[in-house]
Amino acid sequence: MENEYYTIKSAASLLGVTTLTLRNWDKQGKLIPYRHPFNNYRLYKKNQIEEILERLERRRDIPRKIEVALIEEKGE
Repeated sequence: MENEYYTIKSAASLLGVTTLTLRNWDKQGKLIPYRHPFNNYRLYKKNQIEEILERLERRRDIPRKIEVALIEEKGE
């Protein structure tokens, strides 16, 4: 049977963030973990992580504005 939860370390690795970032998201209510009943560890639902990954991928497809400084060259 496939695991339906990720540990905080696994979830952070998949998302490309630190475990501290996931803890901060938890405090901010952005990503609510399930708490293991015996050890109180944070566990993240697989579908939650997949949803965030999809949002991150969509965000990467949006063209970003690039500011370019034009430098005038003095002609001889």
